[in-house]
Amino acid sequence: MTEGVQAATFTRRALLLGIGQAGLSVLLAGRMGYIAIAQNERYTDLAESNRIQERLIPPRRGWIVDRYGQPIAVNRSIFRVDLIPDQLEDPDGAIATLTQILGLDAETVARIRAELPRAAGFQPVPVVENLSYEHFAAITVRLPELPGVAPLRAFARHYPEGAAVGHLIGYVGTPSREDYERQGRDQLLLTPGFKIGKEGLEKVKEAGLRGTPGRARVEVTARGRLVRELTTLPDVGGRVLHTTIDAGLQSFAARRLGEQSGSCVLLDCQSGDILCMASMPAYDPNSFSDGINRSEWAMMAEDERHPLINKTLNALYPPGSTFKPAVAMAVLEAGVDPEETVSCGGGYTLGGRRFGCLGVHGPMNLHRAIARSCNTYFYTMGRRIGIERFATMARRLGLGQRFDLPVVSQSYGTIPDAAWKLRRHRQEWSQADTLNAAIGQGYVILNPLQLALMATRIASGRDVQPRLILSQHAPADPLPFAAAHFEAVRSGMDEVVNGAGTAGASRLPFPDIRMAGKTGTAQVRNIGADRGRAGAAWRYRDHGLFVFFAPVGAPRYAGAVVIEHGLGGARAAAPVAKDVLTYLFDKDRAMAALQSLEQGWGGNIAERMARRSAAWANRAPGQTLPNPAL
Repeated sequence: MTEGVQAATFTRRALLLGIGQAGLSVLLAGRMGYIAIAQNERYTDLAESNRIQERLIPPRRGWIVDRYGQPIAVNRSIFRVDLIPDQLEDPDGAIATLTQILGLDAETVARIRAELPRAAGFQPVPVVENLSYEHFAAITVRLPELPGVAPLRAFARHYPEGAAVGHLIGYVGTPSREDYERQGRDQLLLTPGFKIGKEGLEKVKEAGLRGTPGRARVEVTARGRLVRELTTLPDVGGRVLHTTIDAGLQSFAARRLGEQSGSCVLLDCQSGDILCMASMPAYDPNSFSDGINRSEWAMMAEDERHPLINKTLNALYPPGSTFKPAVAMAVLEAGVDPEETVSCGGGYTLGGRRFGCLGVHGPMNLHRAIARSCNTYFYTMGRRIGIERFATMARRLGLGQRFDLPVVSQSYGTIPDAAWKLRRHRQEWSQADTLNAAIGQGYVILNPLQLALMATRIASGRDVQPRLILSQHAPADPLPFAAAHFEAVRSGMDEVVNGAGTAGASRLPFPDIRMAGKTGTAQVRNIGADRGRAGAAWRYRDHGLFVFFAPVGAPRYAGAVVIEHGLGGARAAAPVAKDVLTYLFDKDRAMAALQSLEQGWGGNIAERMARRSAAWANRAPGQTLPNPAL
């Protein structure tokens, strides 16, 4: 091969290589131009998304206030720490470091480890709330070595009256996975520190209380650490919820129930406003909102007084003799003369069965039968008019009914009749069933709110509806019964307290204000002569009930008190009603009496609960705590 041929071959190869390089350069330049010009906006956005993040700002929850604007549920600023599962690189190391800094106990660590696998992505797992500033700062300075740990300053729910409003208001808590899915994967629910209503008014009124979240655009590093805040759209706080409750009265009623298991409900006779709805014992919603531990939960679950149950709405009781005013109204509406007498010889015989009375009362008309609580009179008249008549009257007075209230649940109870028994038990109604129902026993079971409403409707003569949210409304329509019949029943209830009745010891301490009422003793089960004695096991003792209204001449307030296993209405329930009404007419006198009682009980609600919690924590394995109601 000559030198010329070699030169030509080299030149061709160099030319081809040069053309290839030039083509590649054009392609690279074109691509770079396309990215820099045509795709400029897209890549700018991607870069911004790495550097700029938009974070939700949880809205401040709306306050819940009483009828006078006094706070029942408010917000306060706290320090807290959460774990964000998807950002954790070393869960065990992070938990160990937090345990060292914060001194977490074994139960808290176990809870965190159990919740982490169940958490949804960025759903926060709470570590601890109500941190001191020193602990908060100690964690903040170590954030570079603790990815997934989120210390923050947040607003926490606070309930000034604690357990006194537990069942009424409910509590808030961290959203669960089910909450997140049910609410359309709302990202607000994954925001650290955000809580939703879990029970009571907090849950039912969640939409209005929640508010609208704000948004903050922030600059972060590649590791997600905040560099600076760019722009902020502030949150919009939730709406204030105005309730019909009198916060002072609610607190007093809860405290006055003491260590007993029971409830106290009071309504405004004209408007139907629920002024107090106390159920004790109860949980402290502050503890639930902060995150209750398993030990506290076990303590309440094993308490035979059932502090987790709202006794006002969800507990059902035989009303006993508190049912008699409703039967008396039915007797009068059936055309029976109120002066007609029935001779009480200590009971009533039906076939070969004896139905007992509380005593040998002699001749009884309607007025004296209510005052002395004569079973024989109501056996006789109940059988004469029949179950259908007094069952219908009971329902018109609010018994066994469902109310349109913002509550999570309510138990309706039973006002039985022949159709009900056939449907429920596939048995025919009997005359014995009528006699039992006429004195509030047998199949009759009701909740305390229904009893309070019965007293309200008898006191006012109107079709009053219970209300829990404050609003303007028209006066209730009159009930379609004769005014003289209401007056006859009210007169008998007046005699119960202010005459020769069963609750004379509970007269109000005012010469010009009288309370009318009706006591009741309800069997828990038939266990013979030992049933009502103080020596019987607590759970076998009779319930004590009392329905009432005041003042007698111009009723303004009406309500009901139920004391579980209190042995009798005159003994356990009527004194509570007396003190609650005294609070409305003379607060200083009522508070002085309450403070004296609380000294004997060992302090106020919070002090007694703290002492019980400490005793539970220090108990021996398998040991149970004594029932303080005994």
